[in-house]
Amino acid sequence: MEKHNNRRFYSLNDFFKDEFKDKVFKVSLDGGFTCPNRDGKVAHGGCIFCSDSGSGEFTGNRKKTITEQIDEQLEFLKDKIKDKKVIAYFQNFTNTYGDVNYLREIYYEALNHPKVLGLAIGTRPDCIEDDVLDLLKEINEKYFFWIELGLQTIDDKVAKIINRGYPLSTYLKTSKKLSDNNIKFVTHMIVGLPGEERKDILNTAKCIAESGAWGIKIHSLHIIKGTPLEKLYEDKKFKIFTLDEYVDIVVTILKFLPDKMVVHRVTGDGKKDEVIEPKWSLNKRKVLNEIEKELKKRESV
Repeated sequence: MEKHNNRRFYSLNDFFKDEFKDKVFKVSLDGGFTCPNRDGKVAHGGCIFCSDSGSGEFTGNRKKTITEQIDEQLEFLKDKIKDKKVIAYFQNFTNTYGDVNYLREIYYEALNHPKVLGLAIGTRPDCIEDDVLDLLKEINEKYFFWIELGLQTIDDKVAKIINRGYPLSTYLKTSKKLSDNNIKFVTHMIVGLPGEERKDILNTAKCIAESGAWGIKIHSLHIIKGTPLEKLYEDKKFKIFTLDEYVDIVVTILKFLPDKMVVHRVTGDGKKDEVIEPKWSLNKRKVLNEIEKELKKRESV
């Protein structure tokens, strides 16, 4: 793989430096959404690994306006951000799952903030209807923008175990629709889902690499207190990947990704008092260092 700024994969920070000649930060926002596999349209309970906050433990407070959330996070991060611009990131739950007029209102409220240079929206492949797609196309023509799709796995059997609520074919159709409209999209995958072996995980990564995705997010599975995944873990004690196994899989994925695919994440974040397993995931710096060491090792062989 081609090196970028002496890095062994093309990180989001590398992309920002190439695109904007500066470091860019994200502020995570809560648009007040739910998901179709929570409210009964598709299923109930949500994905089994997802917490009550919709995998948005570090987002703003949904009781506040979008502008208030941005201002609050800017104040919290002021020593780090200083005079730099930010990406407004609608993160938790499904952020295209709502009336298009409401979506337009909150997206443009974020984009009209003077510190915001672009928009990122986390959603599901089954929640981009034609009117929503038209809105996304409109934003994409005017602003820096990307969509994030929660795929997690290409195995439809595993998708049923985790209560994802849609088949692989839906992801493939949506990714083509986004590509055809020149909308950048990032695909999420999880390493360590119940029922998956190493080869299954690599197959998911290869599918993402071939899907036209602009970027990828690689998450380590977190067993969070109070989730259905916690009960599954207690009942069946499915395999938890060791740090060495996780590093091996992630580095293998990184080595075959397209050179220009933007790697947004190579591990996951979780609140210390909520993560049951794997405990090694709580030391994010160590995980990143071990991945970097393994990349260097494989380059020297």
